[in-house]
Amino acid sequence: MSKISNTPSSVNPYSTGDVATRARLSAIDRSMKWPALFFLVSAVMWLLAGTVFALLTAIKMTNPSFFGDIEWLTFGRVRSAHLNAMIYGWAFNAGFAVALWIMARLCRSEVRHSGLLLVAGAFWNLSVTAGIAGILAGGMTSVEWLEMPVYVMPLLVFSYSVIGVWGVIAFRFRQSGHIYVSQWYILAALFWFPWLYTIAGVMIFFEPARGTVQAVTNWWYASNLIGLWFTPIGLAAAYYLIPKVIGRPIYSYYLSMLGFWTLALFYSWSGINHLIGGPLPAWVITIGIVASLMMVMPVVVTAVNLHMTVVGRFRQVFASPTLLFVVFGSISYTLVSFIGSTMALRSVNEVTHFTHFTVGHAHHGVYAFYTMVMFGAIYFIVPRLVYREWPSSALIKCHFYMTAGGITIMILALYIGGWRQGLSLNNADIDFIEIVKSTIPWLHARSVSGLLIAIGHVAFAINFFWMVVARHGREDIEGAPTLLNADAIGEEGAR
Repeated sequence: MSKISNTPSSVNPYSTGDVATRARLSAIDRSMKWPALFFLVSAVMWLLAGTVFALLTAIKMTNPSFFGDIEWLTFGRVRSAHLNAMIYGWAFNAGFAVALWIMARLCRSEVRHSGLLLVAGAFWNLSVTAGIAGILAGGMTSVEWLEMPVYVMPLLVFSYSVIGVWGVIAFRFRQSGHIYVSQWYILAALFWFPWLYTIAGVMIFFEPARGTVQAVTNWWYASNLIGLWFTPIGLAAAYYLIPKVIGRPIYSYYLSMLGFWTLALFYSWSGINHLIGGPLPAWVITIGIVASLMMVMPVVVTAVNLHMTVVGRFRQVFASPTLLFVVFGSISYTLVSFIGSTMALRSVNEVTHFTHFTVGHAHHGVYAFYTMVMFGAIYFIVPRLVYREWPSSALIKCHFYMTAGGITIMILALYIGGWRQGLSLNNADIDFIEIVKSTIPWLHARSVSGLLIAIGHVAFAINFFWMVVARHGREDIEGAPTLLNADAIGEEGAR
């Protein structure tokens, strides 16, 4: 991986020799500059805030008395603040920036009325801020992934509506005749989230359903937020960036469409397997199990498609920061999906349920897959917005090795520790307190991994703000050497 030292030239945003194509892409990037930068700056700020909450949570797992006399820093509040800051702060803001930028480029249309996106983005982030403050003040709900106070929900729906409608309008008035697979995924995600969020809000808070239906709705929302929002955005970025940087079209457009439709068909039913053993009809649980197992189909199709696109070009993966992160995330997508399907089996679920294994699986999907792909996308997009190369390849290397190493340690610790924990919980001869004590070494490993990830985040934030606030101009990149002809194939690589 020593070749990453050539990072600046590998992401030259204007490497194509086609003047007309370069001019069109440049105009689109200029029109998208301020909305994308606003979302990305907000995302990085939330990433840092979420990292602080994550470190506090990890410490409190093994040392509950740490800041134990401060009411608004108790474990329950800090953990919920961490989860919501990372999901609705970092992940959504990064997803907005990446999805809308890719949509604008594939539609080959400049952004109109970008001020509306800025206003909507401001409302979104103010709403999340109010929600996190409400959690720390003790006003959170008891519903996982929906812990922010109920009064925040209408504000989030309003701001999201403006952002989502802009993406739909951009697609409606596209200048390109071909519809790319990345556009399918982005459009679907833009429609799926408000459907998920509003139904969950109505059935759990505003017009509550009775009994166990609320639990079903909660897991339906939490699972589908990962599968029908984060997964489509992450795959859209991977399908766009891998061919773009490598310089060859995606292996099979038809395989990519098969992967899309099977994801849409099966994933929405798969979250119910988390309630195996609960007071639900057997047929409901069985549907969730079958849907989870059927998810093998889109995962295999996507894995084959992306792998065959990269095969023979692995040297370029190690030379490009974008590909390093995106390929790491794509491999993680395959692994976490297979593990998720396996966890749906009753014999496996009776071991992993109520253990740290489930927590590790969530981190595997949201961080090792989605977040790593977003990092790679940001390394590709930002130079094209600010007309400047990344100032430090050393910070990029630090970012990758710390986050990739940290999340790998965390996942292994939680998977192994969680599996051992589950086996012990199923053994009536072992005292519960002994089981709790046996998890402490694995939680210490999680704390170490969190520290490594935090170092990576700090390196990324320094590099990002250094690049954004420094004086820059088109002259900073003109004449720069080209390692990868990133824009040479126009948008064809995203097919």
